[in-house]
Amino acid sequence: MKVLLFHIGRDRYGLPLVGIVRVLPLLELKQLPLTPDYVAGLMDLHGAPVPVIDLSRLAGLAPAAHQFDTRIVVVDYRAPGGTTHALGLMASQVRGIADIDPHKLEDSGVATAPFLGQVASDADGIVQLVELEHLLAPDVRALLFQHGSAA
Repeated sequence: MKVLLFHIGRDRYGLPLVGIVRVLPLLELKQLPLTPDYVAGLMDLHGAPVPVIDLSRLAGLAPAAHQFDTRIVVVDYRAPGGTTHALGLMASQVRGIADIDPHKLEDSGVATAPFLGQVASDADGIVQLVELEHLLAPDVRALLFQHGSAA
């Protein structure tokens, strides 16, 4: 399985390429008042508004650093009802693509955050997968994706 490697804090994470639409440099975002602090804002993607989640804030850490290797990863987020929405994920220290053997993935054994999935080890340590389907709570989905509009 091919994954995009990045960091949340000092730890490495992977996002399966199958759900990624594109990877963009850090863009200026419109702030969204009265949303959770991990909602970084709204970006304009070819004229369409796309909400952006700061993965560092979502994990309870300091905001993602605005540096040269911070990216916005646009994904197809599939809501539980089956509708698909464009969603931006702000990720720090994007390192590129790695190949993870699905047979080497194991449960982490720790239930910290619902969006953190299985882990695998390589020469650089542990990589934990981000599970898009568990990324947003129902109340946040309702704020970000009104009227059931799909991407």
